[in-house]
Amino acid sequence: MIKNYFKIAFRNLIKHKSFSFINIIGVAIGLACFLLLTLYVKDELSYDRHNVNAERIYRLSRTFLSKDGTESLRLGHAAPPFGPLIRQDFPEIEQVVRLLETDAMVRYGEHIFNEENIYAAEDNVFKVFSFNVLQGNPANALVNPFSIMFSRPMAEKYFGKENPLGKTIRVDNEFDYTVTGVYEPFPSQASFHPNFLISFSTLADDRVYGAENLRSNWGNNSFSTFLLLAKNYDPEKLVKAFPAFQNKHIDPKASTWSVLNLTKLTDIHLHSHLDSEMEANGDIQYVYLFSAIAIFILLIACINYMNLATARSAKRAKEVGMRKVVGAVRSQLINQFLSESILLVCISLILAFAIVAICLPFLNDFTQKQLTANSLFTPSFIAIVISITLFTGLVAGSYPAFFLTSFQPTSVLKGKIASALKNGRLRQTLVVAQFAIAVVLIISTAVVYSQMKFIQNYKLGYSKDQVILLSPPADSTTNFEAISQELKQNSNITEVGRSSRIPSVRLLDSWEAYVMKGDSMTPSDINIKSLSVDEDFIPAYKIQMAAGRNFSKKFGTDKTEGFILNETAVHMLGWKNAKDAIGNRFGYGQVRGQIIGVTKDYHFESLHQKVAPIVMFMQTENPRWLSVQIAGGDIKNSVDHMKKVWESRFPDKPFSYEFLDERFGRLYAREQTQQLLFGIFAGIAIFISCLGLLGLSMFMAELRVKEIGVRKVLGASIPSLVVLLSNDFLKLVLIAIIIASPIAWYGMHNWLENFAYHTNISIWIFVGAGFLSAGIALLTISFQSIKAALRNPINALKSE
Repeated sequence: MIKNYFKIAFRNLIKHKSFSFINIIGVAIGLACFLLLTLYVKDELSYDRHNVNAERIYRLSRTFLSKDGTESLRLGHAAPPFGPLIRQDFPEIEQVVRLLETDAMVRYGEHIFNEENIYAAEDNVFKVFSFNVLQGNPANALVNPFSIMFSRPMAEKYFGKENPLGKTIRVDNEFDYTVTGVYEPFPSQASFHPNFLISFSTLADDRVYGAENLRSNWGNNSFSTFLLLAKNYDPEKLVKAFPAFQNKHIDPKASTWSVLNLTKLTDIHLHSHLDSEMEANGDIQYVYLFSAIAIFILLIACINYMNLATARSAKRAKEVGMRKVVGAVRSQLINQFLSESILLVCISLILAFAIVAICLPFLNDFTQKQLTANSLFTPSFIAIVISITLFTGLVAGSYPAFFLTSFQPTSVLKGKIASALKNGRLRQTLVVAQFAIAVVLIISTAVVYSQMKFIQNYKLGYSKDQVILLSPPADSTTNFEAISQELKQNSNITEVGRSSRIPSVRLLDSWEAYVMKGDSMTPSDINIKSLSVDEDFIPAYKIQMAAGRNFSKKFGTDKTEGFILNETAVHMLGWKNAKDAIGNRFGYGQVRGQIIGVTKDYHFESLHQKVAPIVMFMQTENPRWLSVQIAGGDIKNSVDHMKKVWESRFPDKPFSYEFLDERFGRLYAREQTQQLLFGIFAGIAIFISCLGLLGLSMFMAELRVKEIGVRKVLGASIPSLVVLLSNDFLKLVLIAIIIASPIAWYGMHNWLENFAYHTNISIWIFVGAGFLSAGIALLTISFQSIKAALRNPINALKSE
């Protein structure tokens, strides 16, 4: 019986080639989109689950509070004393491990590279995280100071086919490390990716960090601290005990300005968005969003099938009637139609796999992931594929099956159902649903594009174009004044500014600020972020002064007592305007001086954040960054000159540079990816919807062929017939636009709230999306409507 079902189903697919083609293409594209997005979502949800103890590992985070209780700084890192003290005070915790990320110049023989993702790790790191150690003994590989382990790719990069164990490498041209092991790198689905592990005991050396700092430095919150809790231990018990713990070890009121929290390791990637993270994280909202898009695209494809199957009911109705007359029961007929649906979905699935294989590299480019076709054949994914295939087949075929088999044989054989088929309410509802989804995606794409244009054109308050960034050695005692002068010998280089941070990064440094109240300096409630700069930093970025002056070599006290605030800091500290602040006494940390200048506000961080209150002071003996402003178009010549100067001053450090505008662009990489994916899936949704419209218009024109013939005989013109045949569908598209617009506005309004500075949603976006949708629908329908209107009425009426 089942064999017979599929044999008849296959014959029907062959018999109705055009409808079968439209259905197979539509369902295949829907399934392909669903599979691609499911791969993406599955990858996002799998972060850090390679660790055996993933469900018991928690990260310690620290939040600083302003005096009014508001959060001023949220860090995914903590100070070094927390780790051992937590282990000491809470013996129920199985392990506590600290890591400190850094970058350095690594040399082995002739191989010299600037390396990132170097982690100082305590020797129990292998008891917490699941490293696959290929060489060396994890029990003692990180016990001794100045021990280092390489990830496999790094070992191959430096040592080739040599055995790296026991080899000596030099770091920052100052310290010699012994290679004690090699490990397999973490998978891409990890919250951090160490290229090297160095022994944490190395930090106890006073030349590196110092044992006393490890014991008592509560201000350096740069250490990632992870806790391995006992099985079934409630982390909330620990969080509740943290206030008393801080009051005990830091100061009696520490819990009023410092809060400790725990984040489960597997929640970090999608749920943690603190001011400092080990790596850039994803967002659970995007997982929800792309999951919804995947379901909607597949739903549109299912709607197509249901629409076309019910529209073809008149062709199949007599078949159903005859089958019932000769004894077929309704369950057999339902099975027959469901078999057709499942067969069509299975054929579509084969095509969908081919589409996925072709599109996967492009998806990886968009999302910066490493998804592979092998992921399609894991047991879990195969189970998903089988489930979604059956689900799609049953959903797409259910309504046609139950609808067709509900007809009474006498009504069918007398032809009494044709008029009902012309006015299928469910079919109209499904068309509206299809286009509503497509219109929501079109509007969303337009809003994201509008926001990206807003960001590109927004006046940041500084110049980001043609600024090249250099990072000198961290421990350099070089005369940077001399380097600046050497760089400026190239006529294209106009300014060289030094600073502790550069635009595009988060401002994480802050100390307590003091202002004059009466006759004394009083601590301020305002959390002001700090920048140490030189006198060339402001000119290098072309930052405008609102009042006062820039730092200057002419004033010797500028280095010890001078402060420059931005306008936001001035207003938050209580001055009405920038001029009122000039000359006033001001204190920051341990330094007391006066305000010599006020800059206009500039967007140092991304436009996701509001302009922060900032104070600048001069402290640039060992700058973290050099910002080189280039004029003119000969960038290559300027870079060559910089390289020459660099190699003369830092012969042991490889020359590397980056452009500020590229860093700025990376701040919005996620939004740009979202814009692209929205556009692609909006196009796919419209394409699938139009496939359905094409099929429906073909069928409705065929169903109304005699009506069209009569109208032509009575004098109807071709344009009037095209309007007649198109009107019904255009009304449905218009209803879809009306329904979709408020839904899209609500969703994108909430999305724009993620930006402190954003564009407004223009009414013209909705008008444009409406015209685009209606225009595409009209083009699709018109082709078949014109074809039907041009038919010879004699051929349509001769059977009567």
